[in-house]
Amino acid sequence: MNNNIHPCIWYDGNAKAAAEFYCGLFPDSKITADTPMVVNFELNGQKFMGLNGGPMFKTNPSISFMVICQSDEEINMLWEKLTDNGMVMMALNKYDWSEKYGFCQDKFGLSWQIMKGKYTDVNQKITPTFLFVGNNYGRAEAAVKYYTGVFPASSISGILLYQENEGAEQAGKVKHSQFIADGKVFMAMDGFGNHNFAFNEAISFVVECKDQQEIDYFWNTLTADGGKESMCGWLKDKFGVSWQIVPKVLGKLMSNPAKAGKVMEAFMQMKKFDIAALEKAAE
Repeated sequence: MNNNIHPCIWYDGNAKAAAEFYCGLFPDSKITADTPMVVNFELNGQKFMGLNGGPMFKTNPSISFMVICQSDEEINMLWEKLTDNGMVMMALNKYDWSEKYGFCQDKFGLSWQIMKGKYTDVNQKITPTFLFVGNNYGRAEAAVKYYTGVFPASSISGILLYQENEGAEQAGKVKHSQFIADGKVFMAMDGFGNHNFAFNEAISFVVECKDQQEIDYFWNTLTADGGKESMCGWLKDKFGVSWQIVPKVLGKLMSNPAKAGKVMEAFMQMKKFDIAALEKAAE
């Protein structure tokens, strides 16, 4: 099973401008699809989706993207461009965990963690990173174990916990973790303190499913134990992270201009996608 899990970033009409900006930062990057609503692009060969959904949701640091840089030249270039008209949350500096690290939001509101390190420690250039804060504080370890149980080709690379001498409030919580879900690398950590943000629909993860059985499995599993169904294949899991469970065939069904309207009309009425009903609408 390869579900090509990839991030979807919500924009207010400027998805293409953001995609062009990001493609200019990383090698092996390009826009692969450009429509008024959806802009698909690849950064360093990794797939992303930009969705022009309107002003409803805004990105925040609950999900950021960790970039591993092996040279000062690269990290300085990325930092300069990502902070231009953006916001610095942690200055580019030496910290206990890295000789050079910074945390920022770019001009589109997307959060980035830029760190000097070895690519082989992660084997993925850009890594989605979950920050568990507020009501989710202390749940990072449970989430890592949950996601690696839900998705195939998954494993836990490591979980580093805060120690007793680092404060009673943080002891036993996740300082850093790295895991693989469906062959893709993710990171997660707990964030102590007061934070005015939480997981929302502005960053979701698309799961491409080959058949109805896969759609049913991911839909039923991720909405269980406190998850919530939404419309058009969207859902929230029990941690509040948003997912889109979509059939791989959807792009093909939407590619015929004469039939796309009927297909869209059909899936706009759906919560969980029904492949048979979509195919019937495309007849």
